[in-house]
Amino acid sequence: MFRKAAAAFAVVVSTVVVLAGCSATPTTTTSDDTAAGGLISIIVNDLANPYWTAEGEAAKAQAEKLGYTANVAAHKADAKAESDLIDTAITNKSVAIVLDPADASGSIGAVQKATDAGIPVFLVNAEINEEGIAKSQLVSNNAQGAALGAAEFVKAMGSTGIYVELKGKPSDNNAATRSNGFATVLSQYPDMQLVGQEVANWDQKEGHDKMQTLLAAHPDITGVIAGNDPMALGAIAALKEAGKLDSVVVGGFDGSPDAAVGVEDGSLAYSVLQPVVTFATAAVDQADSYLKTGKTGAATEKQSFDCILITTENVGKYTSFALSE
Repeated sequence: MFRKAAAAFAVVVSTVVVLAGCSATPTTTTSDDTAAGGLISIIVNDLANPYWTAEGEAAKAQAEKLGYTANVAAHKADAKAESDLIDTAITNKSVAIVLDPADASGSIGAVQKATDAGIPVFLVNAEINEEGIAKSQLVSNNAQGAALGAAEFVKAMGSTGIYVELKGKPSDNNAATRSNGFATVLSQYPDMQLVGQEVANWDQKEGHDKMQTLLAAHPDITGVIAGNDPMALGAIAALKEAGKLDSVVVGGFDGSPDAAVGVEDGSLAYSVLQPVVTFATAAVDQADSYLKTGKTGAATEKQSFDCILITTENVGKYTSFALSE
């Protein structure tokens, strides 16, 4: 069931649009951008990752439900591509932009450009290092999620062992927040020893390759804690190749369909589910409110949404970045 869900998320059911001078591949989703609500442009990170596919599809579905047209595009963490996509959104007379920013600092200019053009911007999943430009910044409660994951990692490790960490993209504030959250919990256990860290930039292949490097330096590790699921899944592949997976605990973060499969088959100890569908939907609701009333309806610009732990105890309730009641 989960493999089918993962495959479904990887499919982009849209028409590909090629932008001149832009390496990103946007995907438009509806036929008429002159509908009563207008166009909401949705820009995510990378549609090859089911997490960002879910983010884009959830925002698109809510926009269309509310009477807007919508398109989904991906900048692939490239600030230049992101800027070009913002230009396209302006040219297309978007009434609002939902953006997963490419870089905490590097995306400030792109958000400012849209704001200066009179288009309100609503950020999802990641923040920028400035307030007062975007109308909303909606993210997972990464500190809370990291604490949840680290506590489960300790439990799975039996409070003792030698472990390594795979970290996300340094320019993404989420990477530091998660790593710091892990350290806050794990430092309380003297028999848990961190012996190596590698940056794998949220990427599964890099997670695999960096895991091989860590294994070469530390062949006796008994645990791997990763800042997201693709890096964790890459680590699992490397551990399998080395014949060590059965003796190593691996923990993830995102709650992706592939991670749910890993929890179910025992290769992944747990994953921390980010409520991406919830906050992507909320971003569109706030855009709709702002366009109609001049207010988002939220108390603050920066808003966080608590994460949920996925383990063998509740994985049977998993349904594509959510848990059923």
